Amino acid sequence: MATIRKRQTSKGEPRYLASVRLKGHPPQNATFSRLTDARKWAQHTEAAIREGRHFKTNLAKKRTLSQLIDRYIEEVLPTKPKSKRKQKAQLEWWSNEIGIYTLADTTPAVIAEARDRLQKGREPATVVRYLAALSHAFTVAVNEWGWLEDSPMRQVRKPKEPQGRVRFLSDEERHRLLAACEESDCPQLYPVVVLAISTGMRQGEILGLKWSQVDLSKGTMLLEDTKNGERRVVPLVGRANELIADLGKIRRIDTDLVFHSSTKPSVPVAIRKPWGQAVSAAQLEDFKFHDLRHTAASYLAMNGASQIEIAEILGHKTLQMVKRYSHLSESHTKSLVERISSKLF
Repeated sequence: MATIRKRQTSKGEPRYLASVRLKGHPPQNATFSRLTDARKWAQHTEAAIREGRHFKTNLAKKRTLSQLIDRYIEEVLPTKPKSKRKQKAQLEWWSNEIGIYTLADTTPAVIAEARDRLQKGREPATVVRYLAALSHAFTVAVNEWGWLEDSPMRQVRKPKEPQGRVRFLSDEERHRLLAACEESDCPQLYPVVVLAISTGMRQGEILGLKWSQVDLSKGTMLLEDTKNGERRVVPLVGRANELIADLGKIRRIDTDLVFHSSTKPSVPVAIRKPWGQAVSAAQLEDFKFHDLRHTAASYLAMNGASQIEIAEILGHKTLQMVKRYSHLSESHTKSLVERISSKLF
């Protein structure tokens, strides 16, 4: 609601204090020497707030979305984990689509229209990632640069993502796949797959693994550059430990990579082709390398691991990602409750 109060200066000149107060928004005030100007400002500001177009700082009227994105890419993106660097392409898409708008005119409606164009031919999960990249850029501009009073992304709806995929190997499928990997022309494929099943590590984490991160005596691996940006200690035990130890006996001195290319030791081994051949030889349907991570998580759940334990091993920040495996631990949970119940009663 807008109100205007008349005041006088020490020289007796009239001044009009216009105030706009709307629930859920900070109050806006401005002073004018003419009543007509005060009324126009109040009317315009109230309408802008209701439509999500109002930003207190004048910088929002001078800076464009492209300028915001360019600064974010230059100053913020290099400080983020390598897994987040792909956001540059996502942010550049927004810049090409609606970058000409000033920040004051980059309303939720403008962003929503661009989002609808983005959704054509893309999965909901991909659209959510694009929106998340833009949202963080706005957040930095609000909190650190003072370019805006609030982010318009708060009012932009995200598409609903489908329930996470859970495809894991049965015992028979696992035996067939491991046998195919052992017979592969790529000698490193078998230890790579065993490590993936044993630890739930991502493909990039495995292929980028260095000897300096491996402690065979303690049976651990320290992952520095993870997807969520946090360090993670991964257990290295059993068959996986044996295979890594065997590789350590014949390791090359001109590279620190555990799984390196035979022709160019400074880069990781290429497993795309041998992996595809092994999957075909094992007669696996609809199975990707990332499903080895689901396999590891599923085996943990079926053997009684809690959601917190699974999240810690796989490196998830929240439990949301591991809820998809909860149904696999139902039998363990039931037997646990039965044991406690029989003890108590």
